Amino acid sequence: MTAGTVIKSVRARQIFSDRGHPGVEATVVTENGSTGTAMATAGISIGEHEIQFVYDNNPKRYNGMGVLKAVANVNDIIGPKIKGIDACRQRDIDQIMLDLDGTPLKTKLGGNATAAVSAAVLKAAAAGLGIPLYQHIGGVNACILPTPGVLSVVGSERYGGSAAKSGGKPSYSFMCYGYKTFADASYACYEVFNAFEKIVRRKYKTGSNQGRIMIGPDCVDTDEELWADMKKAISDCGGEGKMGIQVDMAATTYWDKKKGMFVGLISKEDKTADALLKIYKKMVKDYPFVVLEDPMEENDYEGHARVTKALPIQVVGDDLFTTNMERLKQGIAVGAANTMLLKVNQIGTISEAFDSCNMAFRAGWGVMPCSSRGEGADIGDYAVGLNTGNIRESGIGPSGNRLLQIEEELGDKAQFLGKAGFKSGFKGTKA
Repeated sequence: MTAGTVIKSVRARQIFSDRGHPGVEATVVTENGSTGTAMATAGISIGEHEIQFVYDNNPKRYNGMGVLKAVANVNDIIGPKIKGIDACRQRDIDQIMLDLDGTPLKTKLGGNATAAVSAAVLKAAAAGLGIPLYQHIGGVNACILPTPGVLSVVGSERYGGSAAKSGGKPSYSFMCYGYKTFADASYACYEVFNAFEKIVRRKYKTGSNQGRIMIGPDCVDTDEELWADMKKAISDCGGEGKMGIQVDMAATTYWDKKKGMFVGLISKEDKTADALLKIYKKMVKDYPFVVLEDPMEENDYEGHARVTKALPIQVVGDDLFTTNMERLKQGIAVGAANTMLLKVNQIGTISEAFDSCNMAFRAGWGVMPCSSRGEGADIGDYAVGLNTGNIRESGIGPSGNRLLQIEEELGDKAQFLGKAGFKSGFKGTKA
């Protein structure tokens, strides 16, 4: 045991996420005064198999989405049990929380409580040891900077359908891969976003809000018009062959169980899974797509496998896998994707999340970290620590700034894989 990294205190509080709703923030302090602070917040597209967050369910405050109960679970239950334990014993601490909860989906303590504490412990241990978070995660092997992107278009009100529950999906991003360094790719993200915004302002009389461009009703008849605009933006800034497009379809949010159809996704027409696959084939053939996320309903492993076999690009499971080893194992068996999206706050502890990453790596799959659940700039450290080679967005903004800092710290040890950071093609094997 390292005396300096023994946990001295654990406290949680309710904070606001960057989306404006409450989240849990936990702070762990060690005996040598080092601290680690992390938060867990809800996402936009939430898979039905994710762990459960504990909410206050008081309709008079925060529409029932307050998290003071989860905060109390940290302060009154989790904190006292892990105080006095070395923060470097990540797995032991995570197991204590799993045992305290004792439910499959963390419904007792709340995944928002356990995830915030788990990540805060990880950060406190790194600070206590006096090393960067990415080095604490990956040791001397942590040296690969991820290929980044920049968010471009969000908005789900274009065609009706399930827009009310889809939370701004599909969302489109530019991925910048044809560059020698992360810094060069980061600048390319800035350039292509601005080139695209000029097109959007001219054509649709709208612009960006907090780095997101909203395309509302009656602006386009089909998302293919947006694909063409994105392709032109890439050309306008000289990015042909160096930039591509990523899309999070979150197709489940458009799935109508009664109809057995996708309603309002990509265009107004209802679509079967077969029709959607035909659209994906054309999308990849005619436009520079490099990443496709959650292309089918989240329980349709076979449908995802058909997409993965048909397309020569990175196919990512988010709502499909929810960073869960058991669901990932099923997906690997049939080749339901070739990449797992990493969101620590989908599964509830660092240990479980990293175990899922290791399973993906052993199968020859990729891992794509994503900061949408409150991971913030730390997602850059996760990406480098795990040598994922790619990341959701994070070319600019707080996570981009962190990755620029890491690249500078690593100096000539830093590696940037570019397009080689993506996975492609069918990969079905035993986990």
